[in-house]
Amino acid sequence: MAKYILAHDVGTGGNKAVLVDLKGRVRGKTFEPYEVYYPQPGWAEQEPEDWWRAVALTTRRLLQETGVSPQDVLCLTFSTQMLGIVPMDAKTGPLRRAIIWLDSRATKQARAMMRKFINARIFALIAGAPLGGKDGMPKLLWLKEEEPEIYNRMCCFLDVGGYLLYRTTGRMVMEWTGASVFGLDLKKKTWLTSIFRYVGLDTRKLPPLVRSIDQVGTLLPKAARDCGLLEGTPVVAGAGDAPSAAVGSGAVGEGEGHVYLGTSAWVGVVTERTPTGRHGVAAIHSADPTKAFLFAESETAGACLKWIADEFYRAEKADPNIPNVYALMDEEVRKIPPGSGYLIFTPWMYGERAPIDDTYVRSTFVNLSADHTREHLLRAVYEGVAYNLRWILDIVEKKFHFPVPTLRVIGGGALGAPWMQILADVTHRRVETVAEPREAGAVGVALVAAVGLGLYPDFESLKQVVRVERAFEPNEANAQTYDFLFQLYKEVYARLKGVYRRLNKERSQRVQG
Repeated sequence: MAKYILAHDVGTGGNKAVLVDLKGRVRGKTFEPYEVYYPQPGWAEQEPEDWWRAVALTTRRLLQETGVSPQDVLCLTFSTQMLGIVPMDAKTGPLRRAIIWLDSRATKQARAMMRKFINARIFALIAGAPLGGKDGMPKLLWLKEEEPEIYNRMCCFLDVGGYLLYRTTGRMVMEWTGASVFGLDLKKKTWLTSIFRYVGLDTRKLPPLVRSIDQVGTLLPKAARDCGLLEGTPVVAGAGDAPSAAVGSGAVGEGEGHVYLGTSAWVGVVTERTPTGRHGVAAIHSADPTKAFLFAESETAGACLKWIADEFYRAEKADPNIPNVYALMDEEVRKIPPGSGYLIFTPWMYGERAPIDDTYVRSTFVNLSADHTREHLLRAVYEGVAYNLRWILDIVEKKFHFPVPTLRVIGGGALGAPWMQILADVTHRRVETVAEPREAGAVGVALVAAVGLGLYPDFESLKQVVRVERAFEPNEANAQTYDFLFQLYKEVYARLKGVYRRLNKERSQRVQG
């Protein structure tokens, strides 16, 4: 009988359970949504019990739909949203709702932390980037200052992955990739206790650490009953969503890079070096215990396509004869020449993290003329996202010395051939897409678990498992056009950043007032 790894991709909007065979192929998948709560402006919380309910429900449903026996499930593992905080009581579990990554309540604490290092610029030189209200340490300080009873009662805090490991095995631990976004020494693989202590946090509240490939324990009786699995099924730690997806892309060798294209986008590179993040590029731990992970996230990519679909393709979306408006948009993009009639779009709808770290910047169509059509605007959006990714890749190449000649692309955006060709043309790189690109996170963490179980000797061997489905070579005939427009794309930010700041500071003050 075939054997499977049960991987849970625990995201912001819900949990996806995926059965993956030992060759990295998806046997079945199912999804269960849950709520995000916004009790105050800038706050974002979730009920940890909702994560577990979704994990248990999707596990039972997936086994039923696929007909796979619990005896054929080799292990359970998790790829999870990062930067969550679940304060834990030693006996009763969570003390409050989880504060998730979307939450930006800790701006005051972030500024106070940076003042301890003289100012934000000095802090950025030491840590690689300025702190914001969404970061982990400031949120822990917020908990200490604003909810001291909970802070004092908690034995430790867990992230999303840590909480699910607790529910399945009874152990309170945190895996290296999750810990690295709070404060992990990437060389020593230990908490940065001196920094936690310096900013006023109790280091006794830091949980023990495990590797992504470690078997944390086995399924407890109640957890097994909830999931419809066998008591004693091994539970492997898994990793955060972005490091898991890197494995699912197959770009696991030294200096190899991938691009994720979904609602947001990111560029990731794995390396044996231990670089310091800068220029909007963070350095965290890789799912591979021997490597670090350079990670640069762009806030909106597919979100820009959704916006143009919602605003310019309403009739087509409502037409029952058009089953997939995005497939239609792909066909329309092919009809417009490269460069979109010298129309430039900046995909910064909610501010940006990389290649520029600016909360005030916004999207703009530059050089819009009377002869431009709806389809020109559409292609300009595809190209604008590609310009943004090229800018990030240039930083990775010039500042971190990783050339990344080939890009593995994962996420829903990888399904669109025109977008992949545009990305290849704009970046001057070969672009490859993998099978099941939307499931790269789940497949990736399943392969992490496979290494942990000894089914593969190391992460390098996984390169032979992940299958490339399509490849796109850059068309040099388009190089001159795209090189010219890319330079102007960067110039747009240099010339308009002051305008963006003035506009959106005023807008924010009016909205709050």
